[in-house]
Amino acid sequence: MASTSPRPRTPAPRTTAGRTPAAPAPARITAPSRNDSLLRRFTEVVGGPLGRHTEPGVTPTGFWTIDRVLIALTMLGAILAVGVKNACRVGGWTGLNAYQWACYSDFPALYYARGLAENPLAPFLAGSDFEYPVLMSAVASFTAALVTPGDYDRSLAFFDVNVLFIAVLWAAVVLLTARTAGRRPWDAAMVALAPGMILASTINWDLWAVAALAGAMYAFGRERTLLAGVLIGLGTATKLYPVLFLGAVLVLALRTGRWRAFGTTAAGAAGAWLAVNLPVMAFNFEAWSVFWTFTREREAGWSSLWHAWNTVARGVGAEGLSAETINSAGFWLFFLACVAVAVLGLAAPRRPRIAQLAFLIVASFILFNKVYSPQFVVWLVPLAVLALPGWRDFLVWQFFEVLHFFAIWAYLYSLDAQLEATNALAPSAYVLAVAGHMLSLLYLMGRVVHGMLAPEADPVRRTGAGNVVQDDPAGGPFAGAADRLTLASLRAGLRPAARGADR
Repeated sequence: MASTSPRPRTPAPRTTAGRTPAAPAPARITAPSRNDSLLRRFTEVVGGPLGRHTEPGVTPTGFWTIDRVLIALTMLGAILAVGVKNACRVGGWTGLNAYQWACYSDFPALYYARGLAENPLAPFLAGSDFEYPVLMSAVASFTAALVTPGDYDRSLAFFDVNVLFIAVLWAAVVLLTARTAGRRPWDAAMVALAPGMILASTINWDLWAVAALAGAMYAFGRERTLLAGVLIGLGTATKLYPVLFLGAVLVLALRTGRWRAFGTTAAGAAGAWLAVNLPVMAFNFEAWSVFWTFTREREAGWSSLWHAWNTVARGVGAEGLSAETINSAGFWLFFLACVAVAVLGLAAPRRPRIAQLAFLIVASFILFNKVYSPQFVVWLVPLAVLALPGWRDFLVWQFFEVLHFFAIWAYLYSLDAQLEATNALAPSAYVLAVAGHMLSLLYLMGRVVHGMLAPEADPVRRTGAGNVVQDDPAGGPFAGAADRLTLASLRAGLRPAARGADR
């Protein structure tokens, strides 16, 4: 498809007199039917790939600009997301409905269980057991306040109010991803229609943090590092994982020596996080600390590596790992993974793209985390699209995520319903589903690593005419930077044989 929005522009040349001539023409946009081999095959039924002589991004197309098409696709995804939950919307989230029909959501469950129905400010009051960071607590309170008292199912109203916000946030994430992708805005269609987003976006408030990180990456790519830091801080005050983006910035600062970008971003993040956390800490430290205490003391969460391990261990009569052991093992494994990412970042033949590093760090955090909730897939989808924009790899990963999504609810239903063994999902099948979604994520991580070590095989690097290896379109202050610190001695051993990329 071709469109005029967004329009990346090339820098305007200056005349000898120092004056800037007329505004430059918009740069060409990568056409998915040309660039992605899987999509190219699907276009055969509608006339084949876009012709060689067309200029997507330059030729006007009327009303259906890229932004409008992406928003329409996102709204389709949001409608499907509500449809997935329709069995619970009609029959209620009572009993085992949520597990039986795979329509579980924390919204109606927490509305009554955490006191939001009685008092929207319950997460901030003495005796609170609301196990989420400050801004997520604020979102829960705000949306609970929008549900007016009355003789109707207020938990359903609470769900619907939150889903409306999720639809808006989802559209924002899609548009921000499109702009961060530079000349590849159509890659954001994967975020709009990702099965993982459709199934899991309405489980919890995670999309608020996802939107904050998407905004931070867009701002960073535009060299607005302080704003990026503020958004990271706000995202971290909503859900912990956005702070991991600073790890990617740190690796690039090490490689390029441009420490100001890291310092400004980190300072903005710290300032924003403290600005929203300190008042709550002063007002009610006990309520503020619930999240940290709960995180430290909880047992292995569903679908995590550690829960799968304990399930197998207990199945053979062994003792499972304790929370303390998991905390220690998870921390050190994640630390080693971060060291490996840093080594890759310094040893790669070209400065890695920031989305590649961020994806690897966040994916490592999820893999070794004590909890791997089904909704964590929404953290990864925008990062995966920017790190490895290819429909084939993306859909392979999403297939296993969908398989796991239905397996976890079937397993929980079999436990709570006390079904006969012949009618229940076996623990071994559940463990295999967990292994599948973890191995598929490792596969995606491996493909990203390949793109780092062989930049000519990276679809983003190969965008444009010929075989020119492009710079990072989201690199921001690191764009065009020369290397200051590299591990050149490791390159020969790490670099894989070059493999052709989709064009």
